[in-house]
This record gives sequence, C-alpha cells and structure tokens, in this order.
Amino acid sequence: MYKYLLFLFTSSLLLANVYDGVSIVVKNSAITLLDIQKEMKNSKVDEKTASDILIRKKLEDSEIKERKITVSSAEVFADVKTMAAKNNLSVSALYDAIRESNGMNSQAIKEKIKQKLLSQKLYSAIAYSSVSQPSMKEVEDYFQIHKSEFTHPASFDVTFYNAKDKGSLQAKIDNPMFYSQEIVSMDKKLNFSEITPQLASLLEKTPPNTFTQILPNGEGGFMSIYINEIATQEEASIESVKDQIMNQLVSQKREQVLSEYFARLRHNADINIIRKVK
Repeated sequence: MYKYLLFLFTSSLLLANVYDGVSIVVKNSAITLLDIQKEMKNSKVDEKTASDILIRKKLEDSEIKERKITVSSAEVFADVKTMAAKNNLSVSALYDAIRESNGMNSQAIKEKIKQKLLSQKLYSAIAYSSVSQPSMKEVEDYFQIHKSEFTHPASFDVTFYNAKDKGSLQAKIDNPMFYSQEIVSMDKKLNFSEITPQLASLLEKTPPNTFTQILPNGEGGFMSIYINEIATQEEASIESVKDQIMNQLVSQKREQVLSEYFARLRHNADINIIRKVK
C-alpha cells in the first residue's frame, strides 16, 4: 500500500513538472511558457499576440502533416541559390551574410527555409482555387489610394568601401577620417531603376552622409556603402508598377482566405489554455 501511494505521489510530481512549463496545448502539441516569452521578445509583441502566432503555427504544422506536404533538400538548396542570386552573392557568401546578421549557421538557415517552403505549399493548397486575379479597376483604385508608396528616389550618389578585414571597415564607419591602405573606395551613381529591390530598400533606409551596415562583398571580404546624396524623388507611373500592385492585391486576398480558414480551424480545434505568462 505504501509503495502504491508513493508511486501515485511520484507520478503526480512528474506530471506537475511536465505541465509546469506548458502554457497551451494545441491538438496534443504543447506550447511552453518559454516559447511564448521567446516569441514576445523576437517579434516584439504582447503575450496574447505571441500566443496567437504560436497557436497558428501549431495548426499549420498539423495541417502540413495531415496533408502529407513535404519539401526535399533539393528544393531547399534551389531556394538558397535563388536568394543568393537576388542579392548578387555566392551561396557561401549568403550564408556568411546571414550568420553575420543574426548568428544562424547553415543548418539552421536550411531548416528555416524548409519551414518557409512547407508553409508556402500549404498556403497554395488552401488558397489556390479561392483567390481570383485583380481587375484593372482594382489596380487603378489601389494606385490612386497608395500613390505615396510608389514614390522613390531617382538615384543615389554613393561611395563603396571594401576591405578584407571587417575591423578596419568598422573603424572607418566609426571615424570617417580613418585611413587604411586595406580599404578600397569607389564612387558610383546608382539609378533606382537599375538596382535590385533589396539594395534600393537598404539605400532608402540609410540617411545621407551615413554608412550602411557592413555586408559581405561576395569576394570573401566586406563592404559598406556611404550615402553622399539622394537625388529628387520620382512618382512611378501606373504601368511601371502594375505587376507589383497585382501581386500585392493577390497577397491581400490570399491572406484573407488563409486568415478565415485558420480562424475556422482554430474554432474547431482542441485547444487547451493551461496558464499564462506571469
């Protein structure tokens, strides 16, 4: 009898320890208090929003399993190569850039890309037949309402600074008067229409007379771009941004379909909220 009571007591303690860190159970899959705290920190959101994000992710994971959606290593590597090409980098330089910016190693990067591709396949399966192509009237209305979003600088007068040693480049950024033979500079005018959207976004976010963050230069070294001057802004024509607007409208429609789908899924799912973050 004593052994039986001891077993029950020990079992209760074990169960208590198991559930001590659990905040929410979604279809028998646990979300811990630590998961929520990490999401709050990483996404800079409150507890409710973080919980909603994680519940949605659990529901997505469950749907991916039920639909038997898979992603091969070849698909992951193809996405890596596409990403590298868009940024004018080699695959190894891309890995270096991501590692420099957020500390992720190549395996973690591949896993993140795999999860992204799984989600994309799931979203396509859910929304493919439900999203219609926007009409030209929708495109014109969107353009008129969001005209300011399609205004951009005509060009950027910049100076590229390249160095093999990241420390020397950082010293130059900290003190523009710093000189080193290791640092090679080159002045250039970059027309907005001729550069990648990623580079355009980086330059637009960098105020004149300041440096961009340090980036891999694709040649085993590092670079930073100094913004000398940003030329007068230009308003895009509707023809030049028609495809961009079409994509945005399709994305909006698809997100609405997905939001409604997962709202219904959440309503019908077995979700048990055990405790909140204190």
